[in-house]
Amino acid sequence: MSTRFMHRSLLSACTVAVALLAGCAAPVKTDYTAFRAAKPASILVLPPVNDTNDVNATFSMLAQTTYPLAEGGYYVMPVTLVNETFRQNGLTIPAEMHEVPVAKLKEIFGADAALYIKITKYGTTYTVLSSAAVVSAEARLVDLSTGTLLWSGRASASSDENNNNSGGGLAGLLVTAIVKQIMNNVTDASHNVAGITSTRLLSAGTPNGLLYGPRSPLYGKDNTN
Repeated sequence: MSTRFMHRSLLSACTVAVALLAGCAAPVKTDYTAFRAAKPASILVLPPVNDTNDVNATFSMLAQTTYPLAEGGYYVMPVTLVNETFRQNGLTIPAEMHEVPVAKLKEIFGADAALYIKITKYGTTYTVLSSAAVVSAEARLVDLSTGTLLWSGRASASSDENNNNSGGGLAGLLVTAIVKQIMNNVTDASHNVAGITSTRLLSAGTPNGLLYGPRSPLYGKDNTN
């Protein structure tokens, strides 16, 4: 075996080892330095940008953002009032609202921070033997005084979580899939799943989640180390 071949083999082995180690690396922890320095007490939630084909996604998600934020100790600007204010100023498309300078948002609404949400999945996905309502979203919290990014995160939920499809054979799976498709469409299952996604995304005190706000008894006691 030549020396050059041995070197190449050793290099390949090292590359594989590094890749394996990278795959087993611990998740990157969120840096809360800017968040703690800003100490936001009030949040302006902008209507979410909808990257899906379902026209219901924006307002379905928007309607369910206030609860987890309020539970986390923040004052949330009334979403209906915010949307109406944008409309009266000629802005009706969420993507356009997200382009408004932070200084202008601060001037109009007076909030400490703005929450920018983008919906990446919303609706029922189908496979041969199953269907499920899936909602995925990502968010950024931005300081309206400085434009500094305070926090970012993403979350997803599915109506098929923890579902046990065993038993009943192929015929049973097909019947179950048909029934689920009908129920998901008739009951707008995506709206309920959006609530779960919103809670996962915006609840304070979760790993890499938002810090507790000043209205929470847990304010300043977040275990983020």
